[in-house]
Amino acid sequence: MSAARRYPALAAIVLGAVLMVLPLLVVLDNALKSPADYAAHGPLSLPHGIHLENLRSFWTRVDFGRMLVNSTLISGSVALAGVLLSVLNAYAIGIGRLRGRTWILAFFVLANVLPQESLVYPLYYLSKQLGLYDTRLSLIIVFSVIQSAFGTYLLSSVLGAFPREIVEAARIDGATSWQVLWRIVVPVSRSTLGVLMVLFFIWTWNEFLLPLVMLPSNDHQTVSVALGVLQGQRLMDATMTNAAGLLGTLPAVVFFLVFQRTLTRGIAVGSVK
Repeated sequence: MSAARRYPALAAIVLGAVLMVLPLLVVLDNALKSPADYAAHGPLSLPHGIHLENLRSFWTRVDFGRMLVNSTLISGSVALAGVLLSVLNAYAIGIGRLRGRTWILAFFVLANVLPQESLVYPLYYLSKQLGLYDTRLSLIIVFSVIQSAFGTYLLSSVLGAFPREIVEAARIDGATSWQVLWRIVVPVSRSTLGVLMVLFFIWTWNEFLLPLVMLPSNDHQTVSVALGVLQGQRLMDATMTNAAGLLGTLPAVVFFLVFQRTLTRGIAVGSVK
């Protein structure tokens, strides 16, 4: 790429990064202000001293530690279970070459575009009948299936282009279908699976509607639900609202930064293929 094209592209990337980070910086700025400082100088001024009482007060007011554990447990379980289901489904469709493969993939595409509002009542009714309502297990099952619909569609296209010679050679050597999956297919697709795991975790962490319906009690609520319903339950000033937003966003940001190399590597491998 020539310099005439490189620098405008770089400038656009930097501008986009600034626009994405700026709201988080504003939230951090206001979360560290006292209510008096915020009222006197407004939301865009730098804090006159570090005020951590907002963070401490919000943490204890909503029992944020418990909700953090709930969100981490649900999102982590969904990331693992969703990837596992995606691998098993995609292996059968992409390498097993099931009959009606096109229609099966069309079904998974439909599941991806189906609005969650249409699933609320059926899932509520089924969870009530099965005794899973207001349990974290209900959300883990639901979101594992929902996320695996996207994962199955993505992995099916990847495994559909998997070299058949490798699979046939392994079977000639006596490998079973199960051994081909775990000893050949999964190691080769490790980067793609890592990307899916990161995406499933973040997507589940940010879910609001289904956790709001399926987890009515405070003991099982997730971080996103706590942030959404808090203002309707208790009066908070602007600084504490920003503190709540900061605490709710920070774990997902940390998770993304920790697994950034996995995400970048997976995307790079996909572009090379």
